[in-house]
Amino acid sequence: MLAACGQDGSAPKVSDSKISLNTRRFDRDLAAIDTNHIAAGLRQLQQKYPDFLDFWLDNLMQFNINGQYADTTSGICRDLHTFLTYGDYRGLFDTVARHYPNTEMIDEPLRQGFAYYQHYFPGRSIPRIVYFISGLNNWSAVTVDTSLLGIGLDMFLGEHYPFYRSVGIPDYMLPQLRPEAVPVFAFRALYENLHPFTAEGRSLLDMMIQRGKEQYFLSKVLPFLPEELRLGFSKVQLDWCQKNEAGVYNFFVKGNMLYETNWGKILRYVQDGPTAAGMPPQSPGNVGSWLGFQIVQKYAESHSDQDIQAILSQKDAAALLQQSGYRPR
Repeated sequence: MLAACGQDGSAPKVSDSKISLNTRRFDRDLAAIDTNHIAAGLRQLQQKYPDFLDFWLDNLMQFNINGQYADTTSGICRDLHTFLTYGDYRGLFDTVARHYPNTEMIDEPLRQGFAYYQHYFPGRSIPRIVYFISGLNNWSAVTVDTSLLGIGLDMFLGEHYPFYRSVGIPDYMLPQLRPEAVPVFAFRALYENLHPFTAEGRSLLDMMIQRGKEQYFLSKVLPFLPEELRLGFSKVQLDWCQKNEAGVYNFFVKGNMLYETNWGKILRYVQDGPTAAGMPPQSPGNVGSWLGFQIVQKYAESHSDQDIQAILSQKDAAALLQQSGYRPR
């Protein structure tokens, strides 16, 4: 799989790239803390994870410890102690340990992705990677800054993991929660750190192009992954999009939706969902993201003089659509 090229065979050769990943297992080190002396254990963790521990404690878990590593701190004696000792959480630590006795199955595609990443963005460094768990709090991948990428292993236990539904994760998201999807979430987090998705005051076309550029980026750095995996679609949903491209585009044009800015009407078309409102059940909820990807791809094809960084920097969605020469199939 990792040796495969993109669908059009245009992926550059990166097999000779020497990519070394700096990975750490915060989940294991956290689980090993002596729960009778948590504060002392945190001080030891701080030495190994000075760049991540406080971010995990206060930003992700919201324990509000704020560097006060004392057993009398309420965030430690109450919240963190519960997280480290309560049976369900201990079971989660054990489940992650069984699923990931090592991280080779995800390290390798990440390494391959970073080889493409450095090819297209030679001035950017490869971030350090920290594997963690957050108690099924839906933290799949996060960036602390451009130099550190956190990956929540408890969010990649497979769609049949029985407790995802119990914490409110919808059925349409479950197929994405598997090891194969880790690179998608990881590189999406890196992209959104530099190009945050914004909806306020934006039209549907604006948001479609934002999502389309994100997918264009993913297609370049992860060309060895299936398109449906990068999009978060099922194969049935992707096939439906490809067969009904003109109908999808006309749905938005005839409904005067491309320049609509009412969130209630348009946001659902660029976010994950069970299906697209007003379209057949085979359609994906974020069909607008797929359509935006088609437009950005067409723009890139017709502007071969522009590199990926120039394409991702395009701000005017209407101009990009016009200059792409896009015509739905």
